[in-house]
Amino acid sequence: MRITKVYTRTGDAGETRLVGGRKVPKDDPRVEAYGTVDELNSMLGAARAELARSPAPSEPRTVLDEQLAIIQSELFDLGTILATPPEDRFDGMTMIDLEDITRLEKTLDVMNDEVPPLKEFILPGGGPCSSLLHLARTICRRAERRSLPLTVGDEDASAALAYLNRLSDWLFVAARWHAQLCGEPESFWRQRR
Repeated sequence: MRITKVYTRTGDAGETRLVGGRKVPKDDPRVEAYGTVDELNSMLGAARAELARSPAPSEPRTVLDEQLAIIQSELFDLGTILATPPEDRFDGMTMIDLEDITRLEKTLDVMNDEVPPLKEFILPGGGPCSSLLHLARTICRRAERRSLPLTVGDEDASAALAYLNRLSDWLFVAARWHAQLCGEPESFWRQRR
């Protein structure tokens, strides 16, 4: 794909086109869903930029960055799935599948085995990069909520919803793992009464 011009003026009246060409308002549920996935992807870009400055040891920092790069590419695919009504899907379209979810689970399990088990709720934090990963987790949960109505009853897109669910767990553990690598303490929720 080659993009030669960034602006087209086609959205100036508050409408955009889905994959397949159908024109919809910019607050259409599909646009809300893939827009939230795009927001998540941008937040992961910010987390990666902060990760590059992180005091974490080089090897695990590289591993985390490589995983985040894979996830960012998968989120582009996921956004395309959400931007494409089922009747407009095309041969060769990249779909999120069980293999993608299984990879998330495997890397999540490795990181989770290296952090202390939780006995109480933690407050989001743990340094700049970990805080951005926690923020990405909350955006991921919103992307999951926005995607739900589009994936119910759509067997081809149901893996996208499961992927977002697993990704939010992955981001939570990655934030904890990175904080531990940097020697950042976790703050625990304390009941006020």
